[in-house]
Amino acid sequence: MGIFYGMVARGQVVLAEFSATQTNASTIARQIVERMNKAKNDSNSSFSHDRYIFHVKRTDGLTVLCMADDASGRRIPFAFLEDIHQRFVKTYGRAIHSASAYAMNDEFSRVLSQQIDHFSNDPNADRLNRLKGEMSQVRTVMIDNIEKVLERGDRLALLVEKTGAMQGNTLRFKRQARRYKNAMWWRDCKFTATLILLILLIIVYVLLTFVCHGFFLSSCLK
Repeated sequence: MGIFYGMVARGQVVLAEFSATQTNASTIARQIVERMNKAKNDSNSSFSHDRYIFHVKRTDGLTVLCMADDASGRRIPFAFLEDIHQRFVKTYGRAIHSASAYAMNDEFSRVLSQQIDHFSNDPNADRLNRLKGEMSQVRTVMIDNIEKVLERGDRLALLVEKTGAMQGNTLRFKRQARRYKNAMWWRDCKFTATLILLILLIIVYVLLTFVCHGFFLSSCLK
């Protein structure tokens, strides 16, 4: 059970390929690509040849193809094709549209080799089964969390009551702070008025000392 061959092509120009076995997969793949290019629309297709199945994903003029045995079904091969398509587009971007034949083969054939091995041998490569396992784990955690919340129901109710009390205390604190601020403002005003009056009295006294010829104002008091 597994994937044995992978190819990436633009139109009929093969950009990269890798074969894990000695077969005529490359020849058959080119015939399929030529046939697929007659239809311009995007598509996912599968073709049977001897004991192998060729799976093809065509998107925006880029064709990704793999050869797998019949036991692999369709889900894993097409998951492989989707993964290869995303990696290829992310790696080469716009260069894909003008690249010559086998321009990416030296580098990307290694990626094909690694991903063929991954999707053929790693149980986690089957995304659906992996997601089912992850969903089961999430469901277990959610049930566990809900049970804990129910157990803490009394604590939550108490927390709500404390929150209400804290809000009431906050409002009272704001009112007290406002009254204190007003009281301080009036005290400052009184102090400022007293200071101004005292300064005025001093100025008047100084003027009188000059007019009355002395600090005791003797000439003015006679």
